Amino acid sequence: MLALMMDRPLTLPSILEHAALYHGDREVVTRTVEGPIHRYGYADALSRAKRMAKALLALGVKPGDRVATLAWSTHRHFELYFAVTGIGAVLHTINPRLHPDQVVWVADHAEDSLLLFDITFSDLVAEIGPRMATVKTFVAMTDAAHAPPGVLVYEDLLAAQDDDFAWPDIDERQASGLCYTSGTTGNPKGVLYGHRSTVLHALALALPDAFDLSARDVVMPCAQMYHANAWCTPYAAPLVGAKLVLPGRALDGPSIAELIEAQRVTFLLGVPTIWVGVADHLDQTGGQITTVKTTAVGGSAPTAALIARIEDRLGGKVRQIWGMTETSPLGVINTALPTHAAETPAAALQRKLKQGRGLWGVELRIVGEDGQPLPRDGKSAGALQVRGPWVASAYFKQDGAAAFTADGWFDTGDIATIDPEGYLRLTDRAKDVIKSGGEWISTLDLEEAVCSHPAVAMAAAVGMPHPKWDERPLLLVTLRPGQTADPEALKAHVAERVAKWWTPDEVRIVEALPIGPTGKVLKRELREALATQAPAQ
Repeated sequence: MLALMMDRPLTLPSILEHAALYHGDREVVTRTVEGPIHRYGYADALSRAKRMAKALLALGVKPGDRVATLAWSTHRHFELYFAVTGIGAVLHTINPRLHPDQVVWVADHAEDSLLLFDITFSDLVAEIGPRMATVKTFVAMTDAAHAPPGVLVYEDLLAAQDDDFAWPDIDERQASGLCYTSGTTGNPKGVLYGHRSTVLHALALALPDAFDLSARDVVMPCAQMYHANAWCTPYAAPLVGAKLVLPGRALDGPSIAELIEAQRVTFLLGVPTIWVGVADHLDQTGGQITTVKTTAVGGSAPTAALIARIEDRLGGKVRQIWGMTETSPLGVINTALPTHAAETPAAALQRKLKQGRGLWGVELRIVGEDGQPLPRDGKSAGALQVRGPWVASAYFKQDGAAAFTADGWFDTGDIATIDPEGYLRLTDRAKDVIKSGGEWISTLDLEEAVCSHPAVAMAAAVGMPHPKWDERPLLLVTLRPGQTADPEALKAHVAERVAKWWTPDEVRIVEALPIGPTGKVLKRELREALATQAPAQ
């Protein structure tokens, strides 16, 4: 027997329509690429999104077409999140931190028909635009006073339209967004999001034991809008009527700290390197953040020292999260259970080092080398696999099919454990794990150990070839501003915190570590660079 309930499609424009109707004056605040702060309400955002939808249709954009952006987190990019998807087209948010050749590659692979870009990328577009095989129309996301020559201008396109527009009927399973992986191990792979999957994901994000968002919050995503829909917050914030603060291109410590205080931000999210910069700035200036309730940290695992530092300098609580482009991206979040009400600060900190428990809708399992599920005992480590309504079922154009199992799971490439309470703990990326004498050494545990030293800012552990043990760990570290440390002292510090045979053969202090487009240390680049160097004496 079927239910007697209305079947209304879950589509993305419905989110902004709701926000405009019930939270029309709630602000979207942007630090623009042109410089000034821009602010308007959700009602104005809807009006402009409808006008842009009409402009795109006038330019010949059809349902299913891929429309690309090279843009930061701004109000215009926010409008495109609804204008493009609302006419049945697919918004392809290109990561501008990719190598220019990869930008061309993903645009060609996606068969983008139109590219909208921030003026900070004018020179890049002038260089690579002629090499794009399918892009025929270029639009500068600015006004006429700031636009480069020879392209269409966003504000001019808006001015030519009114907002008398009804969104067309769209199947909720229609594709809405296309985001490519960062391409650190080959060509990027495309992940094709849908209206239904994204709406469900946004709803799940707002739950109390997820991001805990409401109309009383001020949300600032410091994950850029080209990266997995800024972790879906530009959809989750209007869904609940929260104020949305978009930081533009400036993610340095002083810029972020200033916006947090000026806009009274209550919820933050971003990769660990962002919060290192903010904490360093506050240390140097003696400043203190007073409004933040929650900082969600993902992209790479934060150390205990960084979690404590964020909570001390930014206030509020850290919620570690885990996800991937392929999971839209949120799959796991670390929140406390009722049984943790009496936990000590030290116990709470140790719990927060775990990535967290599965968000409703996402199923998790750990499998061994034989493909069989492993127990949730917190000790058995294996390959992490996931499935759910906002988890990719395949890559665009069927690239990377080996990542999807015959029984319907996505193999994440992570090695992890799950404990009896359901907390996931990553022990490594499968490609990064160090195998020494036939046993695994967790690079994350080594990095956590050395980062507990007060002089250390960041660390990366990599395996170096060894004639007897196959591989042995090398630790590369950067120091906090004004700090000094002796490599042997750091090695001894690590030795006190890990198994004896895990102790790295060498700790090497470096000026900087290579950081990828999503804020992660590029260990492949480290391994390649180290392979060309003579061993340290």
